Amino acid sequence: MAKVLVVGDLMIDHYIWGSCDRISPEAPVQVVNIKNETKRLGGCGNVVSNLIALGAEVGVVSVVGDDDLGKEILELLDARGAKAELVLSQSGRKSSQKSRIMVSHQQVIRLDTESISDINCADEIVNKFADILASYDIVLLSDYGKGVLSNYLTKQIISIAKNNHKMVLVDPKGKDYSKYKGATLLTPNKKEASEALGFSIDSDENLELALKSMKLNYELEYSLITLSEDGIGLLSDEVKKFPALAKEVFDVTGAGDSVLATLGYCLASKMSIEEAIDNANLAAAVVVGKVGSADASWGEIENLKSKKIGFERKIVKLDELLKVDRSGKTLVFTNGCFDIMHIGHISYLQKAKMLGDILVVGLNSDNSVRELKGKDRPVNVQYDRAAMLCAMEFVDFVVIFDELTPHELIKAIKPDILVKGADYKDKEIVGSEFAKRVELIEFIEGKSTTKIIEKIKK
Repeated sequence: MAKVLVVGDLMIDHYIWGSCDRISPEAPVQVVNIKNETKRLGGCGNVVSNLIALGAEVGVVSVVGDDDLGKEILELLDARGAKAELVLSQSGRKSSQKSRIMVSHQQVIRLDTESISDINCADEIVNKFADILASYDIVLLSDYGKGVLSNYLTKQIISIAKNNHKMVLVDPKGKDYSKYKGATLLTPNKKEASEALGFSIDSDENLELALKSMKLNYELEYSLITLSEDGIGLLSDEVKKFPALAKEVFDVTGAGDSVLATLGYCLASKMSIEEAIDNANLAAAVVVGKVGSADASWGEIENLKSKKIGFERKIVKLDELLKVDRSGKTLVFTNGCFDIMHIGHISYLQKAKMLGDILVVGLNSDNSVRELKGKDRPVNVQYDRAAMLCAMEFVDFVVIFDELTPHELIKAIKPDILVKGADYKDKEIVGSEFAKRVELIEFIEGKSTTKIIEKIKK
């Protein structure tokens, strides 16, 4: 079981549910007839709830006010099954509560009770933190800007965690990310990252610049930015976009918390960063499909995986492809950029599929297409190109690769048949030594992406 320590601003999410069928005669406002009230953990408590829903063992470090709301927060933590490792009560501090009035599943107003000044007991937390940390696999910092994660405390926690070889994941707040320097990763959205870095992330080029700047400026192990409906962008050897699952959105409240929690759970469970991001996207899709602060269980994530639309199931990573049962089957492999799909591509792939049972298409990533074709290509981004390929019934799997050639991909797959265009006759074919045989297929004369682009330009 993953053991996760959450540090941040605890609060209560208070929902007042009602209906409205008239306007007040006293002022032009709705008259809400209250039907029900609910309270649940908010702030970093929403991260806690998401982690517990995933099956993690969770500890909490925070500070609340010495008031009735503070006691209620502790009761909610206990009821949720989290361990209050160190939740201090500070005299004179107001505990945080966000009260939302909901009418017909729409939020009409929010009322906040809170203190936002820095806590005065940071040293007590620092002195005990290393001992608490020993029982956990990973640390999540959920910063809501209410004063718990002060500059001093945040820097100390990251330093102690690094000295103890524990990952630290941060959902940041504000425009100055310097206090998070040395964390494993941050999870800002595009707007938050733009404000922190001082430029708009309005293109793929600026996204790459932002990810590189964050990694360098804040000494991160992984650099990522959440992109709303476009999913999550990650900087590895190049920028990779992990698409979000298209789903009807009812309420985005807490989606960032679910992303942080799922990333933390997956990394604590020794999954790769790519697997963690895939699962975080699915968790966010679950949460935005609910009203109010919500969490995503592992069962709901797995259920969404099984319901992913057909073309998404075909886009796989190499390790997933290598697990496919090939016994008694002939695997055919080909590759290309497949930028603007045309009948030449369709004919070529259809003939390739006729040679065997499983057709795998290696697709050049956007960066490798630029290297091969120039800065104005590809016309369509890699996910769109992959989706078009997957829409063809005779394509079984698509694997995106970053290198200029598919040599390493072919070496790993070891296809039964390697397919190339007939223009490769009497030429050296990359990866041919790893295939049982090579087949050349004629192209349809005059059909190419380059010619289509030239025609459009004219």
